[in-house]
Amino acid sequence: MPFCDATSTGIRMDADKFLALDLPLFQGVSAADLDGINLNVSEHKLDAWQTVFDQDDSSYDLYFLLSGSIMAVFWTEEGREIVFSRFPEGAYFGELAAFDGVPRSLAVFAKTDARVLSMKRDCFLQIFNDVPMVRERVTNSLVARIRTLTERSTEMSTMSVEQRVGSYLLRLAAEQGKLAKGAVIENAPTHSEIAGTIGANREMVSRSISKLVKRGGIKSSRQRIEIINPEVLSEI
Repeated sequence: MPFCDATSTGIRMDADKFLALDLPLFQGVSAADLDGINLNVSEHKLDAWQTVFDQDDSSYDLYFLLSGSIMAVFWTEEGREIVFSRFPEGAYFGELAAFDGVPRSLAVFAKTDARVLSMKRDCFLQIFNDVPMVRERVTNSLVARIRTLTERSTEMSTMSVEQRVGSYLLRLAAEQGKLAKGAVIENAPTHSEIAGTIGANREMVSRSISKLVKRGGIKSSRQRIEIINPEVLSEI
């Protein structure tokens, strides 16, 4: 079961208090849009490395990251970890199980101390059905995820590890608005996380990072990457 050791606080929020959390999914939504919906949510405080929910868990709520850092991974039968997502603060996750009522396909755990908000499945589904702005955003997010998985599958079959590392760093920098000379990506993923994301092993990723450093594309230190020359990443 999720949150077996987490500190949980049940909350029955009114719409104004809920919207004051300023969650991106609800930007522009008004209290009137949520009228008649029972906002059944709970806040949870987690320690670093504590599980939000595990792979194959039969839990179907939606979650929002309020603070801290969390990650979604898939564990193969051989015990290999494949990294799927690192979530920014304010992001939501767990919507697939909320939609289809099938056990979780991924595990999600806290990388640091974190706070998350859980929303009961029936509450999320009512919002999805009754609030067009939320429905459109969730649908667009699912489409974008399919496109990302398609791109990742193509890269794994057509690119070398060094090319995949370069492509990954380009996307990471662009997503954070750091694709410029001298820009610094703080709290950068570890070599193991990058390896799990691009389908390689840590040693191959470390060698590729070293090559990028030698070519003058980046400077790399513990969970910190400085973009020295974006063109080097693009050329790769």
